[in-house]
Amino acid sequence: MRTWQVERRKRTRHLIELGGLVVKAGIVDLTSDDRAMIYGALLWMADRLKSEQGEHARALWTAKGKQAFEDN
Repeated sequence: MRTWQVERRKRTRHLIELGGLVVKAGIVDLTSDDRAMIYGALLWMADRLKSEQGEHARALWTAKGKQAFEDN
């Protein structure tokens, strides 16, 4: 298989896994699959991570995510 094909498959798998997290968190159901709302929330997260509270948010969200993975 060509290098670009391998890289494309890796990227595709990565994107699918990220989408799976959105579903697993219940975001799709909670927003009635409103992609504008989901995108807005993701932009809000990005802004938060860039802000002065970024490190605090990163630590809080990481701990919450790790706990959720352990619970499931």
